[in-house]
Amino acid sequence: MRTLRAQVTAILVAAVLVVIALANGAAFFIARPQWPPFGAGVIAPAILDAVALAAKLPPGTDAPALRPAPPAGPLDEMASRQLSDALARLGQPHPVRVLRPEGGSPVTAIGLADGRWLVLSGGGIPPPPRGPPGGTFGFAVWLALMILGVTGVVVLAVRRLTRPLALVEEAARRIGPDGELPVLPERGPAEVRAAAAAINRLSGRLKASMDSRMRIVAGAAHDLRTPLTRMRLRAEFVADEEDRAQWLSDLAELDRIADSAIRLVREEVEGGALEAVRFDRLVEQVATELREIGLGVAVRGTVPGLVSGRPLSLKRAVRNLAVNAATHGASAAHGAGLGGGARLAVSADAERVVLVIEDDGPGIPEALMGRVFEPFFRVDPARQVKIPGAGLGLAIANEIIARHGGGLTLSNRPGGGLLQRVELPAADAGQDGDE
Repeated sequence: MRTLRAQVTAILVAAVLVVIALANGAAFFIARPQWPPFGAGVIAPAILDAVALAAKLPPGTDAPALRPAPPAGPLDEMASRQLSDALARLGQPHPVRVLRPEGGSPVTAIGLADGRWLVLSGGGIPPPPRGPPGGTFGFAVWLALMILGVTGVVVLAVRRLTRPLALVEEAARRIGPDGELPVLPERGPAEVRAAAAAINRLSGRLKASMDSRMRIVAGAAHDLRTPLTRMRLRAEFVADEEDRAQWLSDLAELDRIADSAIRLVREEVEGGALEAVRFDRLVEQVATELREIGLGVAVRGTVPGLVSGRPLSLKRAVRNLAVNAATHGASAAHGAGLGGGARLAVSADAERVVLVIEDDGPGIPEALMGRVFEPFFRVDPARQVKIPGAGLGLAIANEIIARHGGGLTLSNRPGGGLLQRVELPAADAGQDGDE
């Protein structure tokens, strides 16, 4: 009931039913029918006409309808009272006895002023209604049919009116990890065609804007390579060894920034088929490679987990996260005299595969936690030891994981350090993966 379509449908159905009820009530009271319907109020005038004719007959007249006493039989007290009240309202009260013999027609006896009784059989007052026509079940069926009919008409009308909104909702739901909107068919009523055309125009402009951004970043990063190469060659001829080392260090940092920017662009435009990947083996392989280059990375435990993805991209994401934890953890541990490094663990169930990476580094201030995935983001250098890098490792890892339908979350550990948690949807266990 939280969707606009459901709310509009409920409001219109309630409004139509209320209008029907008010219209029926107004028609009933305007027509002023006798109550109860077809009861004493309807036949009372005809009975008074018969009483007037019988009163004109002299006593002793041989008439079958005139009797000295009312007939015997089961008395219908309610019908007798209703008919007596109806005669009194017409200004001519008379004793009334309505008899309903079993298996026979009702008999109505009216007391005359001279003591005789006028007996009317075969007509008289019908029994009081026990419910609506067809009984309670019939009324319930009629009410249900009315509600279903009104609801069906309203639902069809609301669906037609809100179709453009449904198109927008469907388009937003189908936005892929790359941020592109699907192309919608421009057919149907005029409103639907207009909404589809507007969404398609928006999708085209967004894609053009993203492509332009990618081209600018990639072009700028690529163009930096040539001047960086020239500057590196010139730095080699600097006489002072300390200055030469500083120049080469700064140029290496610029080269890493350009390379990271190009990798980020490639991740955003990368496509290709997916394959089954043993994520636990991939994590162990990354940890082995990082240990070979001197980084403190330990695998604390793994559970076989299969995901669907691109192995090289997933390895790049895990490597970026592990390097981030190892370098920050080792830096903080070196200053505190601790072991440092990164600790990796993989768990899995039927629906997801989870990688948890912990370190003992300085963590990230809570005020900056919402910006960690921004490109080139770096925590305030005054709060931690300077770590080489371009500030794109987390952005690239987050982009890769999002494109694989997963999620990356970061949080500070209670005892100090950072916890990085990767969740990826588990692949079909029937598939086979080598990496």
